[in-house]
Amino acid sequence: MTNSLDKFNRLVDALQELPTVGKKSATRLAYFMVMNDSFVGMKISHAIEDALGSLKKCSSCGGMSEDELCYICSDERRDDTVLCIVENAKDILLLEENGLFDGKYFVLDSLDEFTIVQLVEMAKNGIVEVVFAITPSIANDAVILYIEDKLSEFDISFSKIAQGVPTGVSLENIDILSLTRALEDRVRV
Repeated sequence: MTNSLDKFNRLVDALQELPTVGKKSATRLAYFMVMNDSFVGMKISHAIEDALGSLKKCSSCGGMSEDELCYICSDERRDDTVLCIVENAKDILLLEENGLFDGKYFVLDSLDEFTIVQLVEMAKNGIVEVVFAITPSIANDAVILYIEDKLSEFDISFSKIAQGVPTGVSLENIDILSLTRALEDRVRV
């Protein structure tokens, strides 16, 4: 006798491939969509199909877009003299959702020659400040130095997001690198 739940199990397996979704959560989600509200499952299915068929990388910044240029790159009200370098398009969504930045973005998903050429072209178009909003690490500090070197011929100031001790977290729960940076970059009160 064959397992009559093959399709259900395939749905659970597919859901488990999503980040942070384990077997229990995947089973719970699959059961809800199949047994409690199949309309939700169909709605999710169509939304995924639409997104996969129409979303692509912005040709300028590398963020998500439904067009050749994303809404940020095509917005003339944005400050095009300040460029925020992020690690992935998801970071742009986070910064935009909270209204934290009004300049342009650049997704640094690799350090290949094409990416560097794109950055140099952006610098030629009047960038005066580059803000690095990337995960603090020794490796990313090297990436920052590399990009600063590649853009050294331009009159650009470089900055990176602050790092250190997050609000509400006790010192015993802070890694040594963050604690060191917090002490080195302390500010007067």
